[in-house]
Amino acid sequence: MMRKLVLVLLVLFALPAFATDRANPACHEEIPCQLGDRSYHVKEPDGWDGTSPLPVLLHFHGWMRQGSLIVKHQRISGATRRRGVLLLAPNGHRKTWDFWDDDTDDVAFAAAVIEDAAKRYPIDRSRIYVSGYSYGSAMAWRYACENGAGVAALLAISGTLRQDETCPEAPREVRHVHGTADTVMDFPMGPGGDRTFPVALWREKFGCGAARKDGPWQAVEWLTLERITWRECATGTVTLDLHDGGHFIPHGWIGWQLDQLLGRTPAYP
Repeated sequence: MMRKLVLVLLVLFALPAFATDRANPACHEEIPCQLGDRSYHVKEPDGWDGTSPLPVLLHFHGWMRQGSLIVKHQRISGATRRRGVLLLAPNGHRKTWDFWDDDTDDVAFAAAVIEDAAKRYPIDRSRIYVSGYSYGSAMAWRYACENGAGVAALLAISGTLRQDETCPEAPREVRHVHGTADTVMDFPMGPGGDRTFPVALWREKFGCGAARKDGPWQAVEWLTLERITWRECATGTVTLDLHDGGHFIPHGWIGWQLDQLLGRTPAYP
């Protein structure tokens, strides 16, 4: 699978780095951009000047959804468009993702989405963020696991891989949020009731030491999250946000993470 990915990227990198195609209204927001027999959606940030390099959020939709929903979703596109971030929303084959093991074409497809977008927009390669919700979160984990070397941060919501996976690559930073009452993508409780187990894979991959409890925080007053961080790592950092709810995208969570990653004062929305 990785050999296939390398071949795809070699072909794509041989193409011009940036050819302005954004004037074509047939490829924006709810109208998908075609990429071979697959497609993706794109949403520009508000007030973009047309030339400044753009941070990117590649977001994988949930099961039986499509990218057309993501570019309208207030907790996703509502966050990116206010923060100068280009939103890319690939469409899963048959409205789902193949994340179960490394024998998947979806990683190469998602990498090709970024390269195709780079022909249309001047993307900032140092600020590529990969996100997803539910099945899409598990797919975001898979992408970071197999092709994460160029990813600045994984922003994962209510979905993981098995914590005994062996990942050949990793992003520079991991941020994961999960509800302890989630019964759709069950909260992965660890041995002895270890609530930090949802990010055990990345803690081991990064060689992290002791955790630090940063205490409760809120992007909105009606949802309190408990933040645990691992900063004393050989490489990278890991953040785990927990709440006592179920299976949903917490209000303000994506925007809060983007604000921190972009050096902005966290704000809602």
